[in-house]
Amino acid sequence: MLHNKKIVLGVSASIAAYKAPELVRQLIKAGAQVQVILTPAAAQLVSPLALATVSKHPVKYTIADADAWNNHVALSHWADVLLIAPASCNTIAKMCHGLCDNLLLAVYLSAKCTIMVAPAMDDDMYHHASTQHNINTLKTYGHYIIPTEYGELASGLVGQGRMAMPEHIVTHVHNYFALLQDLAGKHILITAGPTYEALDPVRYIGNHSSGKMGVALAQQATQRGAKVTLILGPTQVVHNLTGIHVVHVQSAAQMYDAAVQAFAHAHIAILSAAVADYTPVQVASEKIKKNDDTFSLALTKTKDILKELGHTKKAGQIVVGFALETNNEKAYALKKLVDKKADYIVLNSLNDAGAAFGTDTNKVTIYDTYHNVHNYELKHKNDVANDILNVITLPNIMA
Repeated sequence: MLHNKKIVLGVSASIAAYKAPELVRQLIKAGAQVQVILTPAAAQLVSPLALATVSKHPVKYTIADADAWNNHVALSHWADVLLIAPASCNTIAKMCHGLCDNLLLAVYLSAKCTIMVAPAMDDDMYHHASTQHNINTLKTYGHYIIPTEYGELASGLVGQGRMAMPEHIVTHVHNYFALLQDLAGKHILITAGPTYEALDPVRYIGNHSSGKMGVALAQQATQRGAKVTLILGPTQVVHNLTGIHVVHVQSAAQMYDAAVQAFAHAHIAILSAAVADYTPVQVASEKIKKNDDTFSLALTKTKDILKELGHTKKAGQIVVGFALETNNEKAYALKKLVDKKADYIVLNSLNDAGAAFGTDTNKVTIYDTYHNVHNYELKHKNDVANDILNVITLPNIMA
């Protein structure tokens, strides 16, 4: 199942640390190689000797042991996955803010591999707004969050916050590696963010798109083995774009040219960008002065990227469009599906709370040319991205 996969298991100071030796045993039974790092506080909750025995590797929990330096860079580069289980409330907060006061956090900040996090804490701590914000922040980093489970907690309460059982964590790790290669060999073109249509050297027409949905698609597709070209409009949001070929553009015309060029070599195009429908007929060479009480602006239509790719796609190419609507959502989405000759339309509405521009969550419905409808509840955009990728890679669709 996990034959020769290299896993660094980070154990932080939650009472769930007592499950770590069993987790190591099950990972090794599944075929993985495991090295364990403890935070100093976790070393008081679970025996380093027990973990060293089951992992067959010395357990590390300080930057230096006697005369030896524990090379955090080497550890992070060795791993295929850094699995932090349990991840305490404190460790999650430190991960979010780049703190580095122990070996585990040094390895985390050096890691180029996939990060998987299994939170573990009491119900009230888990549901606190700051903790939920931190968990969602880790998702925006592209980390894989293993859901907590409901049950009896160390405090004696019953609720959410239990670390997933070791066998469930192993299943999540296995599923990650299974997904890792399902898009191998596929080249995916993704557009994201807004476009800015210049009025003069200072001003522009734009919109509030943050690019978060498109970036989430690019991150998840890359993790699943795809070669991704991300054509990204201007955005102020800081994104993790490691391993993604990014083409930065400003205007709708620039995005059109870049998309047409990239589509020639793409298997799939996912057009999530909020492209301007109109652009000024003329761009002033100097800043426009406020001289009159009114100001008229002549606009002309921009080139339609979705329509162009939908009408020129070759056999085996897949085109996915997005429809952000405020009224008659389904009718407009289905019309776009037909008119633009797309294979899929991902519909979301500004009427849905939590699905507006700039949020970390989205709520979508996916329509396809086979008359299938896929409805999803509000989710983090990383999860929405995987839902979209899962739908468009169904065996009866993908070549």
